[in-house]
Amino acid sequence: MTGEAPRTVHPNEIGNTGFFTDPGFDFVTRSMIGYAAQGVMDVGQVFATIARIEDGDADSWYAAWRARAEKLHAQAKTSVAAGHIESAHRRFLAASEGYAQAIAFLDGQTDKSTFGPTFALQSECWEAFVDTSGGRIERVAVPYEQNSLPGFLFRPDTSGANRPTLVMTNGSEGSKSGLWAWGVTSTLARGWNAFLYDGPGQQNMLFDHGHAFRPDWEAVLTPVVNSLVGRADVDGSALFAYGCSQAGYWVTRALAFEHRFVAAAVDPGVMDVSASWLTHIPQQLVDVLKAGDKDVFNARMAEAAKNPKMAEVLAARGRPFAKHTPFDTFTAALEYNLWPVIGDVKTPLLITDPDEETFWPGQSAEMSQKLTGNHEIAHFSREDGANWHCEPMGRLEVELRMLDFFQDRLSKKRSSRTLT
Repeated sequence: MTGEAPRTVHPNEIGNTGFFTDPGFDFVTRSMIGYAAQGVMDVGQVFATIARIEDGDADSWYAAWRARAEKLHAQAKTSVAAGHIESAHRRFLAASEGYAQAIAFLDGQTDKSTFGPTFALQSECWEAFVDTSGGRIERVAVPYEQNSLPGFLFRPDTSGANRPTLVMTNGSEGSKSGLWAWGVTSTLARGWNAFLYDGPGQQNMLFDHGHAFRPDWEAVLTPVVNSLVGRADVDGSALFAYGCSQAGYWVTRALAFEHRFVAAAVDPGVMDVSASWLTHIPQQLVDVLKAGDKDVFNARMAEAAKNPKMAEVLAARGRPFAKHTPFDTFTAALEYNLWPVIGDVKTPLLITDPDEETFWPGQSAEMSQKLTGNHEIAHFSREDGANWHCEPMGRLEVELRMLDFFQDRLSKKRSSRTLT
């Protein structure tokens, strides 16, 4: 007996203490645990990988995740050679996400030339994941301007049955394998399809084709819907939409113009994307930006970028906007707000609202206040381990709440049709 009082363990203490002191490393680790829980890879593989990472060191992050990805990739190839196609299918998915994680902190790495080859391997493994699906995943090229968006229709089987379909829109830098982990399995379990795609500024559309972000996402989501509604295996009267992270803005914006969805969910609600940018600079500098003083703003930001971590964040977050100066990037971000169109959103909408929302705190409630159509707020708590931006370690509960919301709205729509 030591005579010491028992230590009090608080609910979800890891939610407060974290895995790393570096906030970026910590958040992405939480996301990887959530991905693993949904079947991307084993949770043990995540923990074994992060154990080899030096806190805040992007080079060690890259080395650890690149080694994990290469091991998974080799295992997938061995499975193919042995005729174990289902095992290869899952291992290619894991390898794709492993490569995606390896380059998650590119801008902090000493050697940035690793990006191109690693991203190519990430894409190669994703395509192999599709190819080993036994036909359950079908590629769908979505016509977009003079190019096309790469789309992937996930189906419960190859029967070609006409099914409700969930259209999933990613955030600013998320991988397709990460988006898969945030809803596909639960959607297929209900007998529905799920559709994933890269929009402008995302993944292959950015890195392979040079398409930058755009604020008017109706120009993206409407072509996606047009590509789906004519398919025999998609019930065009039973479409749903989901948007995670920055897509909480994009999807809501598109819904003001695109009215063919039965219901939608945004995770979280994002009224003004630029808020997550402006809160990190002094108000005096915000005033300079809004006054249009480009030279002064760029000079002040150049000073700020002498801090390596600030330089990393600015480079990573600014890349998909594809602007030449910080002033141009910040000015572009100001366009991403819903105030002019929020009153035109009539699609029933579920809005997530997690404890400790990192990037857009309070905006889910603000969106709820401004919407005039049918909507609900779904709160997710620290006590349930579902806190932080996009509830990285509470994904199953998020998916169940979302899919129940969709199912109820679909049932109501079909009942009203029967009555009339």
